[in-house]
Amino acid sequence: MGAKETIEEGRTALGIEFGSTRIKAVLTDYDGSVLAVGFHDWENALVDGIWTYSLADIHDGLRDCYASMKKQAEAQYGVRLTRVGAIGISAMMHGYMAFDREGQLLTPFQTWRNSNTQKAADELTELFDFNIPLRWTIAHLYQCILDGEEHVKDLDFVTTLASYVHWKLTGRRATGIGDAAGIFPIDVQAMQTDVLCFTGHKGMLGPQGTGGFVITDALAGQMEPLITGGTGSFSHTEETPVI
Repeated sequence: MGAKETIEEGRTALGIEFGSTRIKAVLTDYDGSVLAVGFHDWENALVDGIWTYSLADIHDGLRDCYASMKKQAEAQYGVRLTRVGAIGISAMMHGYMAFDREGQLLTPFQTWRNSNTQKAADELTELFDFNIPLRWTIAHLYQCILDGEEHVKDLDFVTTLASYVHWKLTGRRATGIGDAAGIFPIDVQAMQTDVLCFTGHKGMLGPQGTGGFVITDALAGQMEPLITGGTGSFSHTEETPVI
């Protein structure tokens, strides 16, 4: 099946990643071959001492990034992109987005870049006997409580950027493994998960470029690595760095 037919039949996967300075979209077929890409450059702003992006920044950036990718697909294959088979959302980790029960943002989105949570992180670290970094969502929430911020009394739920985008696209509040690993308990047996992939250097507090898989014995017996090696920035190399 050619790329045009693949796109027409929706046998594709769309990945969207909200980085700190660029939003990226990649459309692939089910074999992982890249069909089209799109970009939108953006930058956070310092507002009242908080590094933030507005909701308009998020929504407009997503639309522009998707439109950029869609335009490339149409120009290259002569087909209009109207559906995809799967969508995955990734975004800068942690941070703090607080909403009331009507779904209204109560206070500006605090990105991972903010470091005004030292007192909260220290107290939570001592309480749980576990290192709570400044950037974690719980540190932001607890710091708002310690500071007596007005919005806390109207708080219904908090979320991260990736989970916010997922909520807006699907209507469901869900947190992906990328945000949850190392922060929330994850029981792969109870979830009946065949494969779970996680990054190691964020919630797991591991070295940069690390990550891992949890795979059932039954599925692992059917798998064979295609290639080994690589690092976070030199994925093509066959040498695995020593940790």
